[in-house]
Amino acid sequence: MTKHIGLIGGGNISETHARAARAVPGVEIAAIYGTNAEKVARLSREHGAKPYTDFDQFLNHRPMDLVAIGSPSAMHATQGIAAVRRGLHVLIEKPIDVTTERADALISEADKAGVKLGVFFQDRCKLDILLVKKAVDEGVLGKPILADARVKWYRPPDYYAKSRWRGTRALDGGGALINQAVHTVDLMLWLFGDVVSVQASCKTALHAIEVEDTLIALLQFGNGALGSLQASTSVFPGYPRRLELTGSQGTLIIEQDRLLAADLRNPTEGLLCGGDADPNRSADSPVVSDARGHQAVLEDFLEAIQSNTKPRCDGREGRRSLALVEAIYEACRTRKEVFCH
Repeated sequence: MTKHIGLIGGGNISETHARAARAVPGVEIAAIYGTNAEKVARLSREHGAKPYTDFDQFLNHRPMDLVAIGSPSAMHATQGIAAVRRGLHVLIEKPIDVTTERADALISEADKAGVKLGVFFQDRCKLDILLVKKAVDEGVLGKPILADARVKWYRPPDYYAKSRWRGTRALDGGGALINQAVHTVDLMLWLFGDVVSVQASCKTALHAIEVEDTLIALLQFGNGALGSLQASTSVFPGYPRRLELTGSQGTLIIEQDRLLAADLRNPTEGLLCGGDADPNRSADSPVVSDARGHQAVLEDFLEAIQSNTKPRCDGREGRRSLALVEAIYEACRTRKEVFCH
């Protein structure tokens, strides 16, 4: 049975959502909404959709079963709530919103409407990361000791200058942490468990923006492990994301979504190094050239709708990274240790 999807956005990430949707058999892009009429018209022509610049008219378009939201982050919950109230399933680009208060309102409304709510955290679908998740869950690392994450990326000045919302507190919610490093925050929580307290410091080192482009956070995990996170858009020329997980029985290293090393006291069968690295140049470019990760999230979400099960990353899972981001920003503001709720 054909599923009809509507896209909310019109920018780079909505183009990614469109390519992902077109790659899934049985999915048609029904309608596209955005505030830039020219961009929406072009995207609609390319993908055989009906263009809208009026949001209410877009939500009333039928047939339409679900929407993918790729608008500025601070609009996610508001637009998502409007969609779920029309009976539409909602799949949102990360982060779920810029405050947990708004995220909670969206989650509540989706529950009330009986529709599915998911978040694009496509790293949870990557083969090597799934292998690491399975290995950690099975205890191959032993007692958790340390999680070290480095998102030392670079964005040129026009990345912010040519956008009305990137790098703004009101619409982006923050800078390098909430926009670029939130994927890594999600992975740290998914792989190593909840964080109970944070200390952090940030600054605007390079760009003419009102939020941070450089941040360091120290994390205390509930399982007793310590963690460190570096997040930036100021490190020229930009380096592949790296996540190292260490326990009493060894270390697993992920770089560019590829398992780079599995140094274990007791090597585990099936935990192989050498998978494909993520081909997207995230370290120095916001453009998603390979949409297969987004496609995998969409396919999982459609399966959840079909079978009435939870998507791999539902609204509550998507909220976890946002809650930690909020705590890190509070620690930056107060210069004190912040305890997570």
